[in-house]
Amino acid sequence: MHELLYLKDEQIKEFIEKIFIVYRESFSDSKNTLNKYSLGIAHHKVIHLVAMYNGITISQLLKKLKITKQSLNRVIKDLTINKFILLKKSIKDNRLKHIYLSDSGNKLFNEVFTRQKKRIYNALLNSSSKEVLYFDNVIKRIINEKI
Repeated sequence: MHELLYLKDEQIKEFIEKIFIVYRESFSDSKNTLNKYSLGIAHHKVIHLVAMYNGITISQLLKKLKITKQSLNRVIKDLTINKFILLKKSIKDNRLKHIYLSDSGNKLFNEVFTRQKKRIYNALLNSSSKEVLYFDNVIKRIINEKI
């Protein structure tokens, strides 16, 4: 582990490049599915988070995505028009809107997830349990998540 203290800038640059490539490749798997519906990565991110956090509010989604309200509104509008998501006002507070996937939204999510899952599953399957655990810990530290 002490060898990590001596990482050179070139090694860190290579690591960052690999992160870019991982992002590109893991999202390229689902790109064909998204293209069928004229959707992009922004739509995919919203669909994924709504699937993960059923009933998430607009403000919670904004915090998770770290984007502007204007950017999110465009994506929400597209997904609503295409009937992939449903917006429902909160019973307790009319100012809050909760977002849910519709049946077609769930179908789209599952189709995209299945494509991405294959690549991730194969990588994890061909790794030792120690590698998977350490990899997960490193990712959590990169995104400032508690371990």
